[in-house]
Amino acid sequence: MDKIQAQQRISELTEQLKLYNRAYYENDAPLISDYEYDMLIKELQALEAEFPELAEEDSPSRHVGGQALAKFAAIQHPRPLLSLDNTFSYEEVAAFISRIARAIGNTRPMFVLEQKIDGLSVAITYQNGRLQMAATRGDGLVGENVTDNIKTIKSLPKRLPENLPLLVLRGEVYMPKLSFAALNEEREEAGESLFANPRNAAAGSLRQLDAAVTASRNLDIFVYDIVASVGIEITTQEQMLCYLEGLGFPVNNERRQLSDMEKIAEYIEYCRELRHSLPYDTDGMVLKLDDIGIRDEIGYTAKSPRWAFAFKFPPEEAETKVNDVIVGVGRTGVLTPTAILEPVLLAGSTISRATLHNEDLIKDKDIRIGDTVIIHKAGDVIPEVVRSLPEKRDGSEREFIMPQVCPECGSAVIREQNYAASRCTNIDCPARLRELLLHFVSKKAMDIDGMGPVVIGQLLAKGRLTDPADIYTLQESDIAPLDRLGEKSAANIIAAIEKSKNLPPSRLLFALGIRYVGERVAKILIAHYHSIEKLMSATVEELTQIEDIGEKIAAGITEYFAKAENRQRIERLALYGLTLTEQGQQLLGNNLAGLTFVLSGTLPTLTREQAKELIESHGGITSGSVSKRTSYLLLGENGGSKVAKAQSLNIPIIDEETLRQMVSES
Repeated sequence: MDKIQAQQRISELTEQLKLYNRAYYENDAPLISDYEYDMLIKELQALEAEFPELAEEDSPSRHVGGQALAKFAAIQHPRPLLSLDNTFSYEEVAAFISRIARAIGNTRPMFVLEQKIDGLSVAITYQNGRLQMAATRGDGLVGENVTDNIKTIKSLPKRLPENLPLLVLRGEVYMPKLSFAALNEEREEAGESLFANPRNAAAGSLRQLDAAVTASRNLDIFVYDIVASVGIEITTQEQMLCYLEGLGFPVNNERRQLSDMEKIAEYIEYCRELRHSLPYDTDGMVLKLDDIGIRDEIGYTAKSPRWAFAFKFPPEEAETKVNDVIVGVGRTGVLTPTAILEPVLLAGSTISRATLHNEDLIKDKDIRIGDTVIIHKAGDVIPEVVRSLPEKRDGSEREFIMPQVCPECGSAVIREQNYAASRCTNIDCPARLRELLLHFVSKKAMDIDGMGPVVIGQLLAKGRLTDPADIYTLQESDIAPLDRLGEKSAANIIAAIEKSKNLPPSRLLFALGIRYVGERVAKILIAHYHSIEKLMSATVEELTQIEDIGEKIAAGITEYFAKAENRQRIERLALYGLTLTEQGQQLLGNNLAGLTFVLSGTLPTLTREQAKELIESHGGITSGSVSKRTSYLLLGENGGSKVAKAQSLNIPIIDEETLRQMVSES
């Protein structure tokens, strides 16, 4: 390649990579795989090394991440949060170790090998032992203030056992694989866009303006570095991790101290296999020089430390063929196309089908029946078609067309404006009933153990189930004769049905399968209305006054209860003895009825739970984040960023004494 060609290619790569950076870091919506991105970066680095005079000042090879978004307050990091140079080659790992050995004059330097968690990098600041501030990495110098959101991560301590003047940590926020799968399933049923992988799901969840949304996403974190501190003397990476663990921080214990290249390669291969059984996503291993004291001697590039290096796991992909595309119908009527694949071994299991989610995704990826395709597992959980291979087409392939009528019942199919999903219009569609029943008996809903797809399928075939309420009319004599069952299994199922009657009404509300009403929303609604019966008469206007309930959710609720068959279902469930009213909460008064409180800081005499109980026992509601619908901010010592937000919205700020006066007024 001559200089003119190199200049043209560098320009092309720079523009491409800037586009991909914005999509990945700022919009949490990657346009290409990590592997493809890494290959483009390496191509750019190679060209810039060969033609250094052509390298641009703002080259993606020299800068970290993306810009902090304007919707968040900007926070400057005490020192740059750099990215890592990486490789897919053991030869380059060996070369890195040799460079370190030469630089420090030690033929066998010690390294700590840590899991490379595929999440969102953050910096968290503690002052005087209390969590004060958290920010995303951003461009490495300036990040986004996500303090309220980071506090929703349960495993992260909010107060330390040591009163340290200053401790700034770096960590990786991630979404567990099972939470990722459940979140995408919920979004698909609602006709919403899906997250590409757990990393983007975690990033999208942490970068919410509403901390309550973040809290519902079940995020977690591993911390792995001290960015800045006062009063701490740490000499090695391993000592640092042990110290942080002793303070109560979640630290990844799957790590080793090694100096031998052969042992390093063995451990990397071990972790490469282990990754499939871990509850979180990893995309490689990080080698860090253990001796912290000599790291500064080795130094840094503009983008990466020279004393650390990442080995990236090659993407686990497989090539197979799309034999057919079938369409299933979910409990809300959403039609979901699924690719029937030529069976292929991938990441330890045989894959024979993969969801294609919706019509738009199929068109965007140009997937046709008969195509040769590349598949992988998103988050090591969900089989996904990455791309088609049009160069392998022979002309026999055909485009998929979404049915205009329901494949289960023949009713009309509609696609609502601004939604990717097509939906069956028949509320009595047999497929919708089957999926609703499976949702109703699931563990997070009514938890009726033993009533799986096989049992429900047989009861449907016999005409014994036409509605979820029919479950509570079943007798052992209905179940015992079914295939692969008997008297003992029947007795266990009936016992599980009886036990489910005592579950709280929020579980029943979730089990009903109302559009947009997940576990968190069901709890919010019951906390406000205290019974499903009261909720049934709520209007859209009333519902949208509740913190975290928007117009879309409110419309879904009112539409559901407006239908006579759904109201009759509730009446039958009540008749069969299910709990429709919240038990155990004794209202002491209604002085705070209609008011929403947000708590911040440490109160003089009440714990956070006691304050919440006091508010709710007098008819009020508590929320995790300040918004225009917040009535009061209840402020204690060290209130944090919620104070500024409340002031900007002109929301009254009260103390504990004022709250007590409010609940005592007659």
